[in-house]
Amino acid sequence: MGLTRGCSKTGCARPAVATLTYAYADRAVVVGPLATYAEPHTYDLCLEHAERMTAPRGWEVVRVGGEFPEPALAADDLLALADAVREAGRPRASRPAETRTTSRGQASAEADSGAVESGRRGHLRILKDS
Repeated sequence: MGLTRGCSKTGCARPAVATLTYAYADRAVVVGPLATYAEPHTYDLCLEHAERMTAPRGWEVVRVGGEFPEPALAADDLLALADAVREAGRPRASRPAETRTTSRGQASAEADSGAVESGRRGHLRILKDS
């Protein structure tokens, strides 16, 4: 599926083209174009689920924007993704433990626990009990 967001419906693997939001005060289900960012309390829907959406009894479905076009990636998005993957895959030069910056509380807790840093994997540190 790549960089597209998927449908929120359980078991659906199709790409999302619309966003559903509940407007509780108005007793309305609002289905509109796919939101730029995934937000809490919203649901991304594929074309089939967006068109077939029904509301609970006493509520209404408000459709905003009409047609829901399939999301397309710009060439710049794909290049940025490729650059990020290449950068993440590059080996990093190891730095001595004493030059790494950590908070005093964290360093103290690690020293007290006997944990020794044995490596790094991206932004994660691998700690080994001594």
